[in-house]
Amino acid sequence: MRVLGVDPGLTRCGVGVVEGAAGRPLTMLGVGVVRTPVDAELGHRLVAVEQGIEQWLDEHRPEVVAVERVFSQHNVSTVMGTAQASAVAMLCAARRGIPVALHTPSEVKAAVTGSGRADKAQVGAMVTRLLRLAAPPKPADAADALALAICHIWRAPAQNRLQQAVALHTPKGRTR
Repeated sequence: MRVLGVDPGLTRCGVGVVEGAAGRPLTMLGVGVVRTPVDAELGHRLVAVEQGIEQWLDEHRPEVVAVERVFSQHNVSTVMGTAQASAVAMLCAARRGIPVALHTPSEVKAAVTGSGRADKAQVGAMVTRLLRLAAPPKPADAADALALAICHIWRAPAQNRLQQAVALHTPKGRTR
């Protein structure tokens, strides 16, 4: 499975592509950050994020896009920018018919480090180890994007089995 992980942000949107399967060695195919100028108009920044993500989709052709689920923060302007960048990533994937998976920060941390409360340094260290890199990707947004892709690769098989079981046991005509 080839997954593009997206750590959404307006100033720095982390992107990373990982290929592999649960229980097998993982391979990093690319990592980076889509940057936008802080002083640019919001619309121009969103277009820049879109263009950056489109380039990553063109270059790496992922099967799935894993995006960090936006959660409520104390700073409303920060969460708004994160949510807008997240929506752009989901739109780019949906436009191409690529499935999108959302993972919370604690899910990603738990999948990669074993603790949902791990700090950025711990996530970076485990990403470095799991992908056999010489050094942690910089900035942390890039490492977080790789962690999202890893999380999805490891969690997708179990999530798919769970969804199939629920669908199998839900009476026809009823939705959950």
